[in-house]
This record gives sequence, C-alpha cells and structure tokens, in this order.
Amino acid sequence: MDTILPSEVKARLANGEKLVIVDVREDEEVAQGMIPGAVHIPLGQLPDRMNDIPKAEEVILVCRSGNRSGRALAFLEAQGVSGLKNMTGGMLEWED
Repeated sequence: MDTILPSEVKARLANGEKLVIVDVREDEEVAQGMIPGAVHIPLGQLPDRMNDIPKAEEVILVCRSGNRSGRALAFLEAQGVSGLKNMTGGMLEWED
C-alpha cells in the first residue's frame, strides 16, 4: 500500500502544489475541520461516487487515523483506480 505522511502533504501544499485529497470521514468529523481543498466523500458513499475520484492522477486519501482511508484505498484499487496514497496517521497527526 502506498502511503504518504501528513508532513509530506503539508510540505507539498506549502510549495503551492495542487494535490487531489479525498477525505473519507463522516460529516460530523469533517465539520471539525479538514485539509483546505480536500473533497469530502464519506467512506460509505464511495461505491456511489466513484466518478468523483480522478482516475489519471495521484489521489491522497485521508481519514481520522489512517484506518478508513486504508480501506478506501483497498476498495478503490479493487475497482481499478491507480495512483492512490493513504495518509498515514490521518487527521490526528495532521493537527499535531
């Protein structure tokens, strides 16, 4: 599984890089804050919102701790999506 650290994501954003970030947390979690520019697709909605995920570029998946985003990555890879990265540590590490 391809992973990326929150610190790497922050550094790339700080350099002005345009990243595709998909936040798979639930509505009430996202209400407490999310990475600027991220797209919110709750994990349970992924099967119905496959078309919202870019197919031709790197996509960084984010959740609270890295567990659900890992499940999202496995599901999307099984559907043939490539270029996925799981942000290890999730928003818990992002906020520290």
